[in-house]
Amino acid sequence: MSTVATKTSKSEMTRAAIIGAALDIALAEGLEAITLQAVADRVGLSKSGVFSRVGSREALQSAVIEEYDRRFLADVFVPAMQAPKGLPRLSAIVRRWIERVRVVEANTGCLYTAGAFELDDREGPLREQLLRGVLGWRAALRRVVLQAVEQGHLRADCDVEQTVAEIYSMMIGTVHDARFMRDPRAAERAHTCFERLIHSLAAGSSALATQLAPIATS
Repeated sequence: MSTVATKTSKSEMTRAAIIGAALDIALAEGLEAITLQAVADRVGLSKSGVFSRVGSREALQSAVIEEYDRRFLADVFVPAMQAPKGLPRLSAIVRRWIERVRVVEANTGCLYTAGAFELDDREGPLREQLLRGVLGWRAALRRVVLQAVEQGHLRADCDVEQTVAEIYSMMIGTVHDARFMRDPRAAERAHTCFERLIHSLAAGSSALATQLAPIATS
């Protein structure tokens, strides 16, 4: 590897470490707690060293939201796309989402949830970026629910928007119970809640157990 390539690789790794440290701060204390100095102290760089790699505080906050979006989709959405369209895919998404809450967010927090409460009454580019991430995720979830209707797994009269809202609200509650209430059964309750919702929307009972198998094995 050339000297230039080595320096570039090292710089990219340092930038990733900076964004990772800033994300840790955001999850623990909020997006507004991110400062160049606080991140510099965590990664062992000077404040100017952090600035040279990520730019302003606002640019770093933006990079943190972008990184959270990337991690969330990589953990939840992308792997679930391997499941067949319809209810198996929806079940895989919810299963992975619940598992992320149980393993990751119960300990670190959820930026979509905490960030929404932090920025709900603050106008500006940071709020708009976080909102785009949430809306993008809900739109992806809506497409998967709609596919479940089109595949005949959910009733034709299923209210897709309402179903997405119920799933999303269920997951916000799961984050709350797992992180704030420290309820060890939060994930289990979320699985039960989802299964009840699907049973209420199922087009028929004959294939329901098979379609729900991906979530039942979690």
